[in-house]
Amino acid sequence: MRVLLVEDDDRLAAALISALARHGHQVVRAGRADDALRLKDSAEFVLLDLGLPDMDGLDALRRLRRVSTVPVIVVTARTEERDVLRGLRSGADDYLVKPFRTAELVARMGAVLRRGTRPLAAAGRAVVEVGDTRIDLETRQITVNGAQVALTRREFDVLALLAREPGVVRSREEILDEVWGDVLMSASRSLDVHIAGIRAKTGRPQLVETLRATGYRLAVD
Repeated sequence: MRVLLVEDDDRLAAALISALARHGHQVVRAGRADDALRLKDSAEFVLLDLGLPDMDGLDALRRLRRVSTVPVIVVTARTEERDVLRGLRSGADDYLVKPFRTAELVARMGAVLRRGTRPLAAAGRAVVEVGDTRIDLETRQITVNGAQVALTRREFDVLALLAREPGVVRSREEILDEVWGDVLMSASRSLDVHIAGIRAKTGRPQLVETLRATGYRLAVD
């Protein structure tokens, strides 16, 4: 797999390149955000540090997400919860804090890839409409009042799962297992962050309904 490593620390970059090569990956390194954005189209996976010399990594991630759905794992020394949440909101598929073991990184990369290939098609329906919101599950596009809305890949995956059966309640565990591939993340705020992102970006807070102590469902007219 072609991996783009965005890391300005020479020693860490060299160690990661060597370790990933042993697992059969072809790694291209970028030490700056502008170089990473230039090289993005050749990458099948991105490992992104946040402490870059020319731009904050979160800003680079947001720019990347405007034009690409390539899987991204943030690898950083930032441990604050707000940084984790900002990374997920900005479109990261996972967030790994330094120092970490290479085996864990490789395992997480594999998990992200497995989740990304899971089909989330609606049973018998390719397009779901709720009021002025139109969800196209084949083209992975959503429009509100005719205007297209840009969701992250994971946000759309959550919305698509709920849209398969509008009005049917999905538990947190079910969503985490289906979209994240990890039911043990039930205590994580990742799902809450992505639900909030869907509501904010569509401007339709009622689109996804929360049922306390039960789960979530897509609203029905």
